Amino acid sequence: MLSSADETAGPDRTADVPAGPEISIVVPTFNERENIAELVRRIGEALPGVAWEVIVVDDDSTDGTAARVSELARQDRRIRCIQRIGRRGLSSACIEGFLSSSAPYLAVIDGDLQHDETVLPDMLENLRQGDVDIVVGSRYMAGGGIGDWDGRRARLSRASTLLAQKTLRVVLSDPMSGFFAVRRDVLHGVVRGLSGVGFKILLDIFATAERPLRFRELPYEFRARHAGESKVDGIVALDFLTMLLQKKAGRLVPSRLIYFSVIGGGGIVVHLAAFAAAFHGFSLAFWPSQAIAALFAMVVNFTLNNLVTYRDQRLSGRDWLRGLVVFCLVCSIGAVGNVGVASYIFRGGGAWLPSVLAGLLIGTVWNYAATAFYVWRPRR
Repeated sequence: MLSSADETAGPDRTADVPAGPEISIVVPTFNERENIAELVRRIGEALPGVAWEVIVVDDDSTDGTAARVSELARQDRRIRCIQRIGRRGLSSACIEGFLSSSAPYLAVIDGDLQHDETVLPDMLENLRQGDVDIVVGSRYMAGGGIGDWDGRRARLSRASTLLAQKTLRVVLSDPMSGFFAVRRDVLHGVVRGLSGVGFKILLDIFATAERPLRFRELPYEFRARHAGESKVDGIVALDFLTMLLQKKAGRLVPSRLIYFSVIGGGGIVVHLAAFAAAFHGFSLAFWPSQAIAALFAMVVNFTLNNLVTYRDQRLSGRDWLRGLVVFCLVCSIGAVGNVGVASYIFRGGGAWLPSVLAGLLIGTVWNYAATAFYVWRPRR
């Protein structure tokens, strides 16, 4: 005789539910609508018989990339999209994609078809064997190559690779690679220490790991972009240097504060140049010249911070004008604090240089914190 629990339990349907993916392939995108379908097709051809999924992390593309991924996802449940609004960055996109996955193995590949997807099966097989933590696609080992790069880009890449190897003591032949696969438990062991800055998530993982990671490199030939335009610009190099600095400094200094401080230092030069032009060039009195120079420096600082420091929260239109006004007000308060602190220390017997530096420190920290909250407050 069945108990009431047995009578109400019903059939076990877990056997009918398909297992989850063995490998999740994260594709960070920005304006890759024309490439994404072809990339998914090639990944499917490269991994026959493998339970895979593609996670596209799109930074609010203006060309409809996310909509295109949604169309593909309605046809194939192995494809899904994470659309990010108000934030950008390849490394942070990869981290979000990784954390959304339950697969034991994770990979990252560019959305422009420049990475060779046929290497993915070898990456997966190496991870399955259990004797490596991460498998890296390398352009700089025997059998690999950089394709048709011009001399300037090749030299910059080589210089960046050498700098990364020497600064962080990473022994990879291609620490700047954006094509790799990693075990899930390894990623979760380092994820809270990752900076999430810039484009070089692989280097960030190696530099953050508390123990040396067991790795294997596989050669691949870097291909020409399939469609669209390259996203590589001067900001990439700046992000790379910032990440190196953060790793050497133990992440004590946020990357935005580094940018903000450098731009602020350049603002001093802008101020002096504007003052000289007004005072000597146009023969204005001292105080109008000083006021014009201060306002001009603030506008330049605001513009550069909007373009660089807060490029993922960039203001435009009426928001730009509102942000400029608030920025000037906030920095005016910072200037008062700067002068007040410096004067107080100097009157108390301090030497002029420490007094000035203390004032600058107080002013910079105030300006950074206040503008982050009132000017570039993250969108909800």
